[in-house]
Amino acid sequence: MKQTMQLENQTFGTNFILLGLYSQSKYTTLFYSLIFIIFIVALTGNATLVLLIQSDRHLHTAMYFFISQLSLMDMMYICVTVPKMLLDQVTGIHHISSPSCGIQMFFYLTLGGAEFFLLAAMSYDRYVAICQPLRYHIFMNHRVCILLAIVCWFLGSIDGFTLTPITMNFLFCKSRQIQHFFCEVLALLKISCSDTSLYETVMYVCCVLMLLIPLTVILSSYSLILLTIYRMNSATGRRKAFVTCSSHITVIVLFYGAAVYNYMLPASYHTAEKDMMVSVFYTILTPVINPLIYSIRNKDVTAALQKML
Repeated sequence: MKQTMQLENQTFGTNFILLGLYSQSKYTTLFYSLIFIIFIVALTGNATLVLLIQSDRHLHTAMYFFISQLSLMDMMYICVTVPKMLLDQVTGIHHISSPSCGIQMFFYLTLGGAEFFLLAAMSYDRYVAICQPLRYHIFMNHRVCILLAIVCWFLGSIDGFTLTPITMNFLFCKSRQIQHFFCEVLALLKISCSDTSLYETVMYVCCVLMLLIPLTVILSSYSLILLTIYRMNSATGRRKAFVTCSSHITVIVLFYGAAVYNYMLPASYHTAEKDMMVSVFYTILTPVINPLIYSIRNKDVTAALQKML
């Protein structure tokens, strides 16, 4: 009984230590300065995109509603991990309490899962717009868009509510140094002294389903879109359809590519350094790339921005 209490105290009463990025590099200050700039650009870009979509009535369509939701998720996503990492670098204190670690993990999982399903909803929106244009305003009215967004957030929260408490209730009686810059599930499992093999298998199956279900919707939607584009007689119509879809496809490839590496490849492909680099890609770089993709290549958004300025 006493030993159990000691283990529980170790699990819940001791802080974790986040080793962070480039902890052994001579150019740490340069790297973190660059990340700070990226963080500011990501916040500014996504906030501007949300503001434009909300303020310009020409952008009050289903497509731009989903883009604003994506920007909102990206702002929250980068705020979950980067401020803590930058603060640790400035203060030199890399500790994080167990409750704070759990909260960070919950939001990271919820936002990641919600974004998977949101990208699927966006692909369905493009399918209806291109393949069923006459029924678009019926199938994708404002009420349907709100409902789809709620479903995306709800499904993402299931991921957070399921994995976070289970992961945080494991015993951590080994070194409490997390080889990561935030409380990532797989990084915590590596320092647990509990038998996590069954949990890792179940988590792998759940993550595969969380990826495959929206990915099936995306592939089905774009298969039908490509078939419709191929049958179009108008070269202008084909070009417009390709331009509309190419931005979304780019975002899907970037986000899903990193997720597939992290959660679908066997453990033999993973190292702590590779995992951190991939995490940097989809938690820091993707939020700054998304608004650029949806603004620079979009005439409606650039026109709204010029009007605002």
